[in-house]
Amino acid sequence: MAQSDRDRIIRRLPTVAGMLGGLLLLINRLLTPGLTDSQARSDVMGVILSALLILTGLLWQRVQPIPPESVTLEGEEGFELDAELPELCKTELAWASHLLLTNTVTRSLVIYYQGKVLVRRGILGPSPDLTPGPIVQRVLATGRPVYLVNLKIYPGRVEFTYLPANTQGVICQPLGQHGAMILAANAPRSYTQQDEIWIQGIADKLTHSLSQADLTVTSG
Repeated sequence: MAQSDRDRIIRRLPTVAGMLGGLLLLINRLLTPGLTDSQARSDVMGVILSALLILTGLLWQRVQPIPPESVTLEGEEGFELDAELPELCKTELAWASHLLLTNTVTRSLVIYYQGKVLVRRGILGPSPDLTPGPIVQRVLATGRPVYLVNLKIYPGRVEFTYLPANTQGVICQPLGQHGAMILAANAPRSYTQQDEIWIQGIADKLTHSLSQADLTVTSG
C-alpha cells in the first residue's frame, strides 16, 4: 500500500469510528425496553465521544489535506543536448537539468534559448520541436514566470506538444528575454514556493552563463 493511501485511511479513522459509535448507540437505545439512569448517562457520554471523534476527523482533513494525485508521465526517459553547444554550456545545462529533476517535482524539462531547443531531459514529450505559443511568448515578452498549477484546466495547454501528453503542472521560467525553461510535473499543484525560488535561482545562473557564451541566434 502506498504511503498516500495509508495517510488517507488514518485521516478517516476518527470520522468512521465516531459514526460507527453513534450508530451502535442508536441501535442499543432502540433495542433497550427499559432505560435506567445509568444507561442514560452512558448514552450521553457515548454521544459526546462520537461527536468529538467525528469533529477530530473533519479537522484532520483540513489540517492535513489530501496531497494531489500523481500520475506516471507518458513517454520514454531520455537526455537530449544540442551537440553544437560549447562544452562549457553543455556542462552547465547538464548540471542545471540534473538539479531540477532531482531536487524539485519536475519530471520533464525543455530549455529553449535564442530560437533553439538546447536541452530535453526526463520523460520526453512526443515532439522534439518547440514553437513558442501564447504562454511562452508572454513569458519571453514580460520576463516573468508563469505557473500553470493544473494544466488540464487551461485551454493554452494545447501549445505544450513537446511535453508528455498527461503533464499535470507546468512552470515556464524565463531566461532573460531570449529563452525559457519549461518544467513539467506529474501532479497538479505540486510545486511549492521553495521550488519556485530554487527554479528562479537556477534560471538566473543559466541566463548569465548563456549570455556569456557565443551562441548563434536562429529563427525558431
